[in-house]
Amino acid sequence: MQYLRAIFRFILFVCATFGLYAIWLVGSVFFPNKRFWRQIALRTWAQAFVAISRMKIEVVGTPPRPPFFLVSNHLSYTDVPAILSVAEGVFVAKGEIESWFLAGKIVRDMGTIFINRQNRRDIPRAGAEIIKRLESGEGVIVFPEGTSTKGENVLPFNSSFLEFAAKTNLSVSYASITYQTPIAALEASEIVCWWEDISFAAHLFRLFKLREFTAIINFGDEQVQSKNRKELAQALWEKVNEKFVPVL
Repeated sequence: MQYLRAIFRFILFVCATFGLYAIWLVGSVFFPNKRFWRQIALRTWAQAFVAISRMKIEVVGTPPRPPFFLVSNHLSYTDVPAILSVAEGVFVAKGEIESWFLAGKIVRDMGTIFINRQNRRDIPRAGAEIIKRLESGEGVIVFPEGTSTKGENVLPFNSSFLEFAAKTNLSVSYASITYQTPIAALEASEIVCWWEDISFAAHLFRLFKLREFTAIINFGDEQVQSKNRKELAQALWEKVNEKFVPVL
């Protein structure tokens, strides 16, 4: 039964993703406001993933309204649809994702800002792009841990993701995310969090075997500012860590 469920959901997810992308491509020719049309596509895709995977979402606090710059811990690709379902924005991602077959192009066309952390010269370019998005009224979301984890703790935040925010003294919002699975199911740290050396497709198929799971997003009430990127990264890490509930 679990395998049939996973196969059915996987097919639905692929059809929804490529179908919505095709609709977005056609619609972008006719919609003059590309940002508005892109956000509709992103929100619809996120809602589709939430429905297909049977992900329940619990929100603590108030999600920020665009424009905003939001940081969060990172546990899985499921963080993206979970956050997008309650907060309108685009993501900052590591440059390697841009080279992924098919997915890289879709993610890029959906407004993702890529950053090459190994190239210091790329950081100012990414920062300028983020500022451009904020000035246009969009929200921007980043995972400064730089990788997804098993959810035992929050890794130190990479201050390179926050260099532009420190230089411009930008107010930064924050949130923590965690997951829970039904009592009879595998632990969320093993089946929802994506930290093993396993492909996206293989992990997604395994996730789709779950009957349901819950994402809990806890948004901070205040914003954080600092002109020193390392101090900003540390302050945000402490705020997120205070709200973080380890994944069991």
